[in-house]
Amino acid sequence: MGFSPDTLRDRVAIVTGASQGIGRAIAVEVAKVGAHVVLCSRRLSALEAVAEAVRAEGCRALAVECDVREAAQVERAVAQSVETFGRIDLLVNNAGYRIRSRLEDLPRHEWDAMVATNLTGVFLFSQAVGRVMIRQRGGKIVNVSSVAGRSGSRGLAAYAATKAGVTVLTQSLGAEWAKHGILVNAVAPGPVETEGVLEVWKTPAMIANAGREVPLGRVGRPEEIAWAVIFVASDQANFMTGETVYVSGGPRVANRED
Repeated sequence: MGFSPDTLRDRVAIVTGASQGIGRAIAVEVAKVGAHVVLCSRRLSALEAVAEAVRAEGCRALAVECDVREAAQVERAVAQSVETFGRIDLLVNNAGYRIRSRLEDLPRHEWDAMVATNLTGVFLFSQAVGRVMIRQRGGKIVNVSSVAGRSGSRGLAAYAATKAGVTVLTQSLGAEWAKHGILVNAVAPGPVETEGVLEVWKTPAMIANAGREVPLGRVGRPEEIAWAVIFVASDQANFMTGETVYVSGGPRVANRED
């Protein structure tokens, strides 16, 4: 199976956290297979180049300033999407936030920020879009989770906990909304070379070291996560719901050979 320009032809997708990294890759790649895209970010100016990239693929783009933590902003973004395009076929909950910190040193406001962005934001957007999709009698939601939500992560305990919540929310909604024809799945990346990650891996040596922790020997590219999202959003995945697809370069195991 390969993707064609008609894989998501004329479907309307909302992508949160679309200004950079994995979100930007998802927005551009779904446009390459025919989807019109609503781009959401807290900074409207950061979406301009992404919107142009979507339009360069022959698809329509709507850039919306939206903080996924704020219910009123989420409702407004969803209303703008329906007003502009008439429907919503795909929601990709990608917006995320993390900092690396030992749990004993993590400020409470940083815990709250990660929960609000990574978990509450998924709830708010899924709820608002879910109501639209229930009326439509169909649609797809793809949540971008993380391998940290399955295995935990030293120095990222709060982030991992929020992503575990996303995984279980995905399972729950997959079961709850199946009767409405709404399919809810997640894609869980491993380490991916994005702007946010490069704030932690500041040198080529640090990136190389991160790659050595991956069985395939390298970190991922944002496009590789986007392709998994396209598969889950496509008709080829119409018998999947409540599932999490791991795109991580192989599972981490405790018994290393080196």
